[in-house]
Amino acid sequence: MSNHPLLLENPGILWQRTIKQTQHALSCGALLSIPTSQTFIEQAGAKFLVRIVTNLIRKEASDLKQKQEEISTGKPIDPFLPYDRDLFVVDISDTHVCLLNKFNVVENHLLIITRVFEEQAALLTLSDLTAMWACLSEVDGLAFYNGGAIAGASQRHKHLQLVPFPFVKAGDRLPIDPLIHAVDSSDITVIPEFPFVHAFKKLDQIDTPEQLLFCYSNLLETVGIDPDQPIQTAPYNFLATREWMMIVPRSQAEHCAIAVNSLAFAGALLVRNNEQLETLKQLRPLNFLKNVAIAVSSEAG
Repeated sequence: MSNHPLLLENPGILWQRTIKQTQHALSCGALLSIPTSQTFIEQAGAKFLVRIVTNLIRKEASDLKQKQEEISTGKPIDPFLPYDRDLFVVDISDTHVCLLNKFNVVENHLLIITRVFEEQAALLTLSDLTAMWACLSEVDGLAFYNGGAIAGASQRHKHLQLVPFPFVKAGDRLPIDPLIHAVDSSDITVIPEFPFVHAFKKLDQIDTPEQLLFCYSNLLETVGIDPDQPIQTAPYNFLATREWMMIVPRSQAEHCAIAVNSLAFAGALLVRNNEQLETLKQLRPLNFLKNVAIAVSSEAG
């Protein structure tokens, strides 16, 4: 078992505190939700969710302030050390805490953060996956990790993220659910419709952090990332639910000025304006994602 005992005392406490702290953070102005509108683009049997940002003023002002502070002090600013107590949800373990995502696009977006600074480019550890699995056990959703800036990480301090299901109230839990349901292998495999390098595994009979770590390491190795190094040998996105896990290596942070993080590979994309939305419609989501991942060669099928 993990050497880091969990501090989540009672079943349901994470969700209860998420709701309560969200109300508090909104009332005191600590939580600055980013307003969006949404539409869908259908491809390969999946309805890709596209959110269009309607106002980024507060987020851009915060980013500018952080950059100015870093320039004036000559030191990087870590928004998680110390973290904002108004965004604090719960202590997960002696190594991790759970916070609300200050600039959330979706409701109840949680961050799973290391108590001490670790690089976002570091590989996930047993303590990371212990904390993640504890949160997933409480809140059914998509956990993800943006492995470095090219994979969409905006902060250097190591943090996983968790977005509750469903992504759309009247639809599948995830946009790519129809593609996942069609996968019938229990071994490491691929989603046939994805035209880019990735490794996918259903978590049948996997229910401990140690088993998750073994699976994660095997997936990394499958896509050519060394699982035995403390720092990643290539950027990648990590996605996990209670039922499956996936790794997607990355080649670039954006395409056509549209930035991409792990959520895009679950079928949820974010654009800044209608021009970018039209670009996405013309390219089609899977073709677009191929440009920020690593394209599968035609010879490979």
